[in-house]
Amino acid sequence: MVEIACVVGAGAELGEGALWDPREGVLYWVNIFAREIHRFEPATGIDTICIAPDTVGSLAVRAGGGLVAAMGRGFHFIDFATGNSRPVATVEPELPENRMNDGKPDRRGRFWAGSMHNPENRPDAALYRLDPDLTWRRMVDGFTVSNALAFSPDGKTMYYGDSPAKTVWAWDLDPDSGDISNRRVFLDAAATGGSPDGAAVDEAGCYWLTIPRAWRVNRYDPHGRLDRSIELPISNPTCVAFGGERLDTLYVTSATFMALPEDLQNQPLAGALLAIDVGVRGLPDAFFSG
Repeated sequence: MVEIACVVGAGAELGEGALWDPREGVLYWVNIFAREIHRFEPATGIDTICIAPDTVGSLAVRAGGGLVAAMGRGFHFIDFATGNSRPVATVEPELPENRMNDGKPDRRGRFWAGSMHNPENRPDAALYRLDPDLTWRRMVDGFTVSNALAFSPDGKTMYYGDSPAKTVWAWDLDPDSGDISNRRVFLDAAATGGSPDGAAVDEAGCYWLTIPRAWRVNRYDPHGRLDRSIELPISNPTCVAFGGERLDTLYVTSATFMALPEDLQNQPLAGALLAIDVGVRGLPDAFFSG
C-alpha cells in the first residue's frame, strides 16, 4: 500500500492548480471559489494564503520572480507577498459565463491555459497560449471544461482534456514554434466512473490523472494504457503535482463541492491537500519565461 498523508486540512470547496516551485521548495495551489492562492511549505508545514481579486484556475512561477495566473477571463501577474495583481491579457471578454481553468507552462516557458463554461453545458471554452513576449493565441476551441493539461518529458507531446466529454487528447507539439498538430484520443475516461481533471507527467513519461467522483488517481503509460490506480480517502481529487526535494511526492488537491452532504460525513479529508509516496519521480514544473 502507498502512504497517503494529509498535509493541509483545508476543507477547500474546490482545491486545484497544484504547482511545485523548486527554487523556494514550496507547493502553490488554489481554492478557486474562495479566490485563495495557497503557498504550502513542507519543511515547516505552514500553509499561507493570498486572496486574489478574481477566481484563479491555475498558476505558473515566473522565471524572473512572482506568479502568472489564469484568472477571471484572462492572464494576470500576481505578487503573492502583497496580493497585488497586474492584468496581462483578457482572452474572452465576450463570454461572461466563462472563466479560466487548468493550465501550466510547457518545457520552453510558454504558459498554456484553458477556459471553461461555468454552467458546464456549452462548448464555448478554448485553450490559449501566452508567450514570453506576452502575446497570446487561441490554440484550439470547441470544449466545455478545459482540464488534464500536461506535457511529455521531451516537450513534444501535449495532453489536454474536456471533463464533460470524459476524454483526454494528445497533440504533437513543435517545441520551437509552439504549434500543435495531429490531434488524437489519448484516453477515454468514461470507464473510470468519473471525468478527467488535473494531470502531471513523471520522469518515465507516464501520465497521472485525477478523476473526480471515482476516489482515485490513475497512472497511464505513454500509449494511454492504465498502468496503476491508487484509491484515495476522498471521492473528488482534482489536481496533482510532483514535489519535494527529489520530486518523489505526489501532491493531490481535492474538493468538497461535488460531494453530497451524506458523502461528506464519511470523508473527513474532503477538500484537503494530500501527499502520496508513489515510488516514482516527477519532472520539475517549468517556469514561465515572461
